[in-house]
Amino acid sequence: MIGTPDPARWTEQEPERFGLMSGYAWRTDPKHVLFTLARYKFVAQMLAGRDRVLEIGCGDAFGTRLVADVTRVCVTAIDLDPMMLASGRDQTRAWGMFPKIDIHRHNIVTDGPVQGHDAAYAIDVLEHIHPADDQAFMTAAAHSITPDGTLILGTPSAESQGHASEPSKEGHINCKTQAQLRELCAKHFKTVFMFGQNDEVIHTGFGPMCHYLWAVCVTPRYWVRTR
Repeated sequence: MIGTPDPARWTEQEPERFGLMSGYAWRTDPKHVLFTLARYKFVAQMLAGRDRVLEIGCGDAFGTRLVADVTRVCVTAIDLDPMMLASGRDQTRAWGMFPKIDIHRHNIVTDGPVQGHDAAYAIDVLEHIHPADDQAFMTAAAHSITPDGTLILGTPSAESQGHASEPSKEGHINCKTQAQLRELCAKHFKTVFMFGQNDEVIHTGFGPMCHYLWAVCVTPRYWVRTR
């Protein structure tokens, strides 16, 4: 418990709700909620103090609040699924964080960049994008941030798929090894820092033993080429 709040104050507000996706995870595999929030916490720690941050693939925006709490101006959260977006908007209004979390429908692969952000991140998105669209995704993501911006990508590793459920494997069409993820990101960013994650633990351990991969990318190459 944080501090010693007056229990009477707990009745002054409605109980918090899960979104569509986070609620399903809580019912079917509650530990996955913990893993997901640990991923958002990592992003929040990396991007604390940024002004405008872009989330690519926000789902129901349940974890977005962790990043919004440390963002100075706004998190622009984009996704494709209208039901998830509606769920996310309901939550952000209930939290009193609208418009600090500003949710839009946008396909970054086909609709292009969302410019004007000093950082961007995508958690559990890349593995759902067709490999043929990798370059379009990375180009749009890089052009969504300023020349001194940061892009953070988090995705399950290729090695983790041997332990994934069948429904999960059906949607994971583009899982990569650590070396493959680094190579993809290095084509679009001058500097790429790689991390691994197992359950809630972030580390710099042996790539093939990472269940989850992180790439922290800085200095977009489009800026280097145009200077």
